[in-house]
Amino acid sequence: LRSLIRLNTHSTPAQMESRLSGIASVSDQKLRTGQYREVLDTLLSNDGDVEGLKFMVTHQLSDDVPLVISRQVLLSLCQSLQSLPSERHKETADFALEKISPRVVSFEEQVSVLREGLSKLYQHERLWSAAAQVLSGIDLDSGIRVLSDEYKLQKCVQIATLYLEDDDALNAETYIKKASFLLGACKDTSLELQYKTCYARISDAKGRFVEAAMRYYELSQVDSGEDRSVGDGASDCLPNALVCA
Repeated sequence: LRSLIRLNTHSTPAQMESRLSGIASVSDQKLRTGQYREVLDTLLSNDGDVEGLKFMVTHQLSDDVPLVISRQVLLSLCQSLQSLPSERHKETADFALEKISPRVVSFEEQVSVLREGLSKLYQHERLWSAAAQVLSGIDLDSGIRVLSDEYKLQKCVQIATLYLEDDDALNAETYIKKASFLLGACKDTSLELQYKTCYARISDAKGRFVEAAMRYYELSQVDSGEDRSVGDGASDCLPNALVCA
């Protein structure tokens, strides 16, 4: 059976189908999962075999693979894409998102990993709105996956901040308002300050200068020595408050 999973880094579709079909016939779940992982490791080597990875995604979503296995293998695949060159990462991740879409309820964790990875790539390219849009596709209100309020808050603030980087105060405000409902559960001082800073900037951008001045002034009173995340930003808040006033 092990000979079935030996393949070159770039195999033909026929070779891939033969290997994966052979693994699918293995009855032992642990052994089958391990063999899929070996194939995956090969596909990810040498900058990655994009077509092979696409084939793997399609196979894992087929009726040949039980959900308990496909979830594990696809999660490993999604987490490993960051090791690929950016264009190959994007192509594989976009393909995986499209294929998973009809069954997204069964693969919410995998989708989150894919979207977070794509968002980082877009941020690196300074494509702020694209980074925000791909993150906004994560279902924060899922009834299937248990997400902490702090995680939801962090994502809402991150999305709002990314939109703001592109001067899109309208979409930024949509997400900072969602964050407002989650703030009460936040125990992370750094995250709370990110929220307040983002809200002040949105108020400023939308011309609500009195509100912005009050928010900037509140931030200016934060002792940056107590919270390193504030950094030099706190020193900018008082001048900003005066300008808005």
